[in-house]
Amino acid sequence: MVETQSALITNDAVVLGLLAIILGFIFKTSNSERPALKRFYKYVPALLLCYFLPSLLNTFGIVDGNKSNVYYVASRYLLPACLILLTISIDLKAIINLGPKALIMFLVGTLGIVIGGPLAILVVSAFDPSIVGGHGPDAVWRGMTTVAGSWIGGGANQASMKEMFEVGGDIFSVMITVDVIVANIWMAVLLLMAANHKKIDAATGADTSAIEDLKKRVEEYHAEHARIPTLNDYMTLIAIAFGITGLAHFCADFLGPYFGTTYEWAKEYSLNSKFFWLIVISTTIGIGLSFTKVRQIEAFGASKVASSFLYILVASIGLHMNVTAIFNNPGLFLVGAIWMLVHASIMLIVAKLIKAPLFYMAVGSQANVGGAASAPVVASAFHPSLAPVGVLLAVLGYGVGTYMAYICGLMMQAVAP
Repeated sequence: MVETQSALITNDAVVLGLLAIILGFIFKTSNSERPALKRFYKYVPALLLCYFLPSLLNTFGIVDGNKSNVYYVASRYLLPACLILLTISIDLKAIINLGPKALIMFLVGTLGIVIGGPLAILVVSAFDPSIVGGHGPDAVWRGMTTVAGSWIGGGANQASMKEMFEVGGDIFSVMITVDVIVANIWMAVLLLMAANHKKIDAATGADTSAIEDLKKRVEEYHAEHARIPTLNDYMTLIAIAFGITGLAHFCADFLGPYFGTTYEWAKEYSLNSKFFWLIVISTTIGIGLSFTKVRQIEAFGASKVASSFLYILVASIGLHMNVTAIFNNPGLFLVGAIWMLVHASIMLIVAKLIKAPLFYMAVGSQANVGGAASAPVVASAFHPSLAPVGVLLAVLGYGVGTYMAYICGLMMQAVAP
């Protein structure tokens, strides 16, 4: 028997160090004022590099992503902690104060993704079922559930879907590439529209007076509540995030096996999965605490700490990517394009019908598709002070992402050839 060649680096401490250096390099250069770097990141999103650069370690055999435990640690410990901190900071009252049109556009965007996935499968299967076929862990519909998680919530929800639906590594590599490329093409379209938002709003007859009030309200809120975090603040964040994570693990260890042995149908809905319960319990507790004084932890940077966890997770997901995988399934780009076209069409039609300002449509869409990493970018394209609104809606996406992507996954499973 011929032994397979092992990776150059097998020590996970070294792997984690490499990922940290890569993330630090990306963030340092993406925030540089150097003209060459600013031009580069104008066309190459930093988030794409957070996936792509770690994937090169796997593609060229420097690290074996499938044998490394970095992703397991990130998905089981950092992911639930990330979801808890993000959902705790949801200010449902502030979101409601944005006005019904902002919420309508966000929810319409979510709906467009939920029904767009099954529709894309149906359209493509009508002329070439093999593109959206497959069996077992590498079935295309399973891979598409991770895109649904990403496009409704973000990287955390994407990882949740990967585990819940037991998505195979090969199809996951392909779908991450489809996800990032298609999503960034749409983001580029939104930024182009943002540059011409006054003309577009005038043509549609949208009332933008609420946007000006919104700018003022957001600026006043952050000026009043923001503060420099202390060591006590950070230890409070850690206690809340990992304390609830521990509780979620404790409950999941009981609920997963209980449903798996008690109900035969539980496996169809992933109710036998400990990871399913870990994510659902973490998200639910976080949303529940958002109605209490605990949500004030956002004042000293809960979402920033959560985002740091999220980027470590994103980099560890990248370790599972093989950048050459997409060339084996170019038809899946078509699936992703149809899916995004359904989402975009529904959003544009509804925005026209209710005369919603382009800002609500663009940020509502990007809060779904791009999440907290890029929704502020689109929001600030309208006005710098509106960037937190993108975060606010994106965090709501994290809250509903797991639930809605799960429903989308079941629908895609039902229509898959």
